[in-house]
Amino acid sequence: MRTEIYQPKTTVDNSNWTSRRMRKFLWILLVICVLFMFFPWTQNIQSQGVVTTLLPNQKPQEIQAIIGGKLEKWYVKEGDFVNKGDTIVKLTEIKDTYLDPQLLTQTKAKLQAKESSVVSYSYKINSINSQITQLEINRDLKLKQTENKVKQEELKVLNERAEMEASVANYNISKTQYLRDSALMVKGLKSKLEVENRRIKMQEGLAKKISSENKYKVALNSLENTKFEIRTIQADFGEKLAKAESDRYSSISAQLESESEVAGLRNSLNNYIIRNGFYIITAPQDGYVTKTLTRGLGELVKEATPVCTIMPSLVNMAVEMYIEPVDMPLVQKGNYIRFVFDGWPTVVFSGWPQFSHGTFPGTVFAIDKTPSENGKYRILVAPHNTEKKWPEQLRVGTGARGYMLLKKVSVWYEIWRKLNGFPPDYYVRTNKNSAKKNEK
Repeated sequence: MRTEIYQPKTTVDNSNWTSRRMRKFLWILLVICVLFMFFPWTQNIQSQGVVTTLLPNQKPQEIQAIIGGKLEKWYVKEGDFVNKGDTIVKLTEIKDTYLDPQLLTQTKAKLQAKESSVVSYSYKINSINSQITQLEINRDLKLKQTENKVKQEELKVLNERAEMEASVANYNISKTQYLRDSALMVKGLKSKLEVENRRIKMQEGLAKKISSENKYKVALNSLENTKFEIRTIQADFGEKLAKAESDRYSSISAQLESESEVAGLRNSLNNYIIRNGFYIITAPQDGYVTKTLTRGLGELVKEATPVCTIMPSLVNMAVEMYIEPVDMPLVQKGNYIRFVFDGWPTVVFSGWPQFSHGTFPGTVFAIDKTPSENGKYRILVAPHNTEKKWPEQLRVGTGARGYMLLKKVSVWYEIWRKLNGFPPDYYVRTNKNSAKKNEK
């Protein structure tokens, strides 16, 4: 008996139906993928960054000790809020130059003594100037008096000369008469008595002649002595004036030296006064004491040693990011950026920013002109105030990831660009008028 095996036809039909559905699903998936390739995609530059401050005076600030000293007392602790001018630390002096408690008083006394010395030198200089003036007046008077005496001696010389000439003439006349009478006496015309009288008159004339000549020579000598006296007066007063001038310049030099010492003492006094203000370290601005770098009491602190760190209370937040050199030409001031901050839940679609949730807007505020040590360019991004504000709970140092939105392209173009390693497209908005001008 022959037995036939029954095979239902439904098995063949089910496998054909499954394969048809699979092919249909693959076609639909292919069509969806092809359509997806033509969806718009927003090109973007992504970079990690950290939250910082926009202004230099709003960054965490180290409070340093301007002078060296011993830490005597703390007035704050970590986490305290301080106002500008509040005392943070008090120091005491450790240098032997400034240990004297009467340093300011003694320095003021020295300064006053030197100032009095300057005043006394001024009086001395004025006195010497008066002395020089008086010497010049006396010199002029003496010279004028001596010049008058010279004129008198000159007149006397003229007078003596006239008398000498008169005595010479009288002598010559009496001599002539004597010789004539002597000749007449030989002839018997004159008596011997008359000749003797003539001889006596001649002798008297000779005596007057000699006397007048001597007086004339004495007058000449007196004139020369008077002229020599003028030179003596000039030399004498010149020596006195030179000595007075020397004393005056010595006093001026001593006064200038005293003034220099006064300036040095005044500078030292001001430095001591200012240094006394450095013993108290105060807060330069309002903020919070975040960290104390020098601890304990009695610890020695050197100059420019950080004591603590203050975080300003009013901070304009910004994000510090680093951009690859290949993307740097695309970055300009005012570029729009979306941020994701650490600690805030977000859903990010980098190519479709309109579907992202929990991101915050920002704009490029500053761009470095040279690369940093890591080979990238640093940019600062400020908040975009017209849109969603950044969280108030943000703190300096919080991590952030930025998405700089660029040109909109198709998905297939973006995939092709990344496979070839091309940078994003450079996109600049221009209005119609500028475009027409460029065409012209």
